[in-house]
Amino acid sequence: MRYLPHTDDEIQEMLAVVGRKSLDELFCSVPDACRFVGDMDLPPSMDEWQLTDHVGQLAAAMQVNHTYKVLIGAGSYHHHIPETIRTIMSRSEFLTAYTPYQPEMAQGTLQGIFEYQTLTSRLLGMDVTNASIYDGASALAEGLLMGLRIAKKKVRVAVSAAVHPHYREVARAYLSPTCYEMVELPVGPDGRTDLSGLAGLGELAAVAIQSPNFFGVVEDLTGLGKTIHAAGALFITAFTEPLAYGLLKNPGDCGADIVCGEGQSFGLSRSFGGAALGMFACRDEFVRNMPGRLVGKTQDLDGKRGFVLTLSTREQHIRREKATSNICSNQGICTLIAAMYMASLGGSGLSELARLNYSKAEYLKAQFRAKGAKIVFDSPTFNEFVVEFQEDFRPAYHRLLAKKIVAGLDLGRYYPEHAGRYLFCATETASKEVLDAVAGEVRS
Repeated sequence: MRYLPHTDDEIQEMLAVVGRKSLDELFCSVPDACRFVGDMDLPPSMDEWQLTDHVGQLAAAMQVNHTYKVLIGAGSYHHHIPETIRTIMSRSEFLTAYTPYQPEMAQGTLQGIFEYQTLTSRLLGMDVTNASIYDGASALAEGLLMGLRIAKKKVRVAVSAAVHPHYREVARAYLSPTCYEMVELPVGPDGRTDLSGLAGLGELAAVAIQSPNFFGVVEDLTGLGKTIHAAGALFITAFTEPLAYGLLKNPGDCGADIVCGEGQSFGLSRSFGGAALGMFACRDEFVRNMPGRLVGKTQDLDGKRGFVLTLSTREQHIRREKATSNICSNQGICTLIAAMYMASLGGSGLSELARLNYSKAEYLKAQFRAKGAKIVFDSPTFNEFVVEFQEDFRPAYHRLLAKKIVAGLDLGRYYPEHAGRYLFCATETASKEVLDAVAGEVRS
């Protein structure tokens, strides 16, 4: 809990330094129409003990805790976090949550970001990776804005309806106050994005595809990329599960121009609401339109290795109208954790772990099929898939919940046409006993 130390005397002292008599005078540049007048609707103030109890009660209201087995992915994945990550991150020299504003004085932090950028570029097959963004959803929104900047006079972007619903919601929020238009592309019966209507979309700057998409289906990125480029648009790929690229062909090899997504899988726990990690990469030719910051490696006059903020197109560093992003910062601690995770596993480790995820999901699929359930989409998947049961699954869902197993997400909440169909996820944390227990509750 953050301690707010400013007393009335201290506030008056600070106002005196800047030559103001009151807080209202300090904020006089804010137009009256933009100011809130009246009392904010807040509960009564609490002392520290009361507030600690209150937060504890809120935490206790969470029905699902670490003792549960969660077979829901949907953008947030339950992966094993190696103890080495916790041990190394607990060291005080690493435990900082913010990128320093005196970068030359923080060589260790800058090197950590540089290593993250390098490992992420290799994973995604891209030329350049930035120092990260808040989360996967804001990374997609920034990717769309970047596509519009590159395309200059074009005013439209297209996003697959199979992109995570929350990501699309955030992108719409970013674009709604602008003159730009975002259209959604339909999903075919195979669970993959249908680009047949792309030719009819004029002034198209960029098209965003997620793979594996929200249904867990692996998109044909190479084929989609060719179609998108033929339409004169930039090809943006998004992801919620970067581990998939330990097994699948990476976006760079599939022709992607901009790649963005969520890196929570790489050593970050599934905290309620964050923190998350927005991974963002692009081809070298687009780097000057990329949001955020880049850390580079150089040598000083004595030939000693050093790390520097090479590119920072933010409003704090350049004129606001020239800034490519007003996002204030990456979350340095998250990039460092992801870098440690990727370095700990290595290329072969990521590949082995990805294959384990794939195998567990395929095992659960087979168990469901044996019970007469239908795997909705025949297209390839990674560690998520959609299933339709012969009978109402809700009673089985509650029986499993009583056994501390959270089994499946009803898609009707996000896709009414798929109500009663469930999205399942099986990561390396799901044991055979748990998978068998889930299948055992399905009526054949």
